[in-house]
Amino acid sequence: MAEKKELSFEENLSKLEEIVKKLESGEVLLDDAINQFNEAMILAKKCDAKLKAAEEAITKIVSEDNSIQDFEIKE
Repeated sequence: MAEKKELSFEENLSKLEEIVKKLESGEVLLDDAINQFNEAMILAKKCDAKLKAAEEAITKIVSEDNSIQDFEIKE
């Protein structure tokens, strides 16, 4: 059985946008709308997790002794 490739943030966001457009059109049957909504919630959680991970990575710096520290702007 082949493993599912994890989609990038951009791919997940694109799929999420497609679902939102379909649901906003109002032309989706109720059962399909529920399934689409559930898929959208999963995609939104994945996007949120990737954004949080990126934010955490960006706020870290490597100091001269190679330790990782929180980034702070000292005024």
